[in-house]
Amino acid sequence: MQYLLMIYQNEAEFGKMDAAARKELTAEYGAFTQSIIQSGHFKAGDGLQPTTTATTVRVRDGKTLTTDGPFAETREQLAGYYLVEAKDLDAALSIAARIPGARNGSVEVRPVMVYD
Repeated sequence: MQYLLMIYQNEAEFGKMDAAARKELTAEYGAFTQSIIQSGHFKAGDGLQPTTTATTVRVRDGKTLTTDGPFAETREQLAGYYLVEAKDLDAALSIAARIPGARNGSVEVRPVMVYD
């Protein structure tokens, strides 16, 4: 079964990191990504640009409305994701717990809908 692992972090806190800390975090993510590629769990994944680059789209009464930024103000913002293949929720949770961002942010784990 496939699971989407959504990584949330506080963008302001991330912005305060110095270059050395960012380099170390990038290396951790690289090692984690390689480990799930090698184990066969990896399907897709990427980091996202900051919420200041986001545009929200809504369609109301047949009209497309766009606004700058994310839909809601939150303490943590969606920073990236992994799409993984796991035998069950427990296996997906185990993978999510190894994501470096889980230490200071959060990772939401959701099963991907299967259509017959």
